[in-house]
Amino acid sequence: MSIGDLPLRTDENCAVRVRSISVPRWRLRDFHQIPIMKTKLTTVLASLVLLPTISCLAGKGTDLKPILAKPGKVTAEEKFAGPLGKNWTVAKGDWQPREGVLVGREKAEDKHAAVCLLAVPNHDSIIRFSFKFDGSKTFALSYNHAKGHLFRVNLTPTSVAVGLDKDKKDEASKAVSLGKAEAKFEPGQWYTIQVEVKGDKVAVQTDNGVKIEGTNAALNADKTGYRLVTAGESVTIADLKAWEVTP
Repeated sequence: MSIGDLPLRTDENCAVRVRSISVPRWRLRDFHQIPIMKTKLTTVLASLVLLPTISCLAGKGTDLKPILAKPGKVTAEEKFAGPLGKNWTVAKGDWQPREGVLVGREKAEDKHAAVCLLAVPNHDSIIRFSFKFDGSKTFALSYNHAKGHLFRVNLTPTSVAVGLDKDKKDEASKAVSLGKAEAKFEPGQWYTIQVEVKGDKVAVQTDNGVKIEGTNAALNADKTGYRLVTAGESVTIADLKAWEVTP
């Protein structure tokens, strides 16, 4: 008798699969004749069959289903196959496209996190890309508006946080948390993140199970583009794509 693999869905991006085993028919036929062995073997079989292996489908280029907005016109699509286009600006640090990826690292002489701007103005939008930590301990997708910093999605190897930035021109201003979740991003491992903004709402998800949603009136503003920000050595980006949001 053969017990095949039994896939069980746990959510959009994770699967549980029961290990398959094979038991000879003669073993099953004679099984009832050995009461003591039957009990022990039953326990072993139950352990083997019911012990699942869980694997989340994290990786490069994962197609994540939007949870807040419906994608419309594509506004940016980057495979990083050559030099950065005219809508990219390296503000701080070193950002180099290399064989289909973008590698960003901080320069010590800058005394500032590495910043690369993708100038694609937007109000409501969806952006998705893959990333991996290659030495960096923090990485952010940041949004600006006409007055300066607006909000960001900040990632570390153990967390994802979404929050409004402090207004540097207003001493009374404070950063505001819109949500935070524990996470596990292994160094050198690809993951995919998707950020949706619609009106006063933001939704963030990664292909290893992180989901955060937040609401704040300040989000309902025109944004100047997307900023990639990292500190230290280094972060790698791939398969970046952005969309307008369909009303």
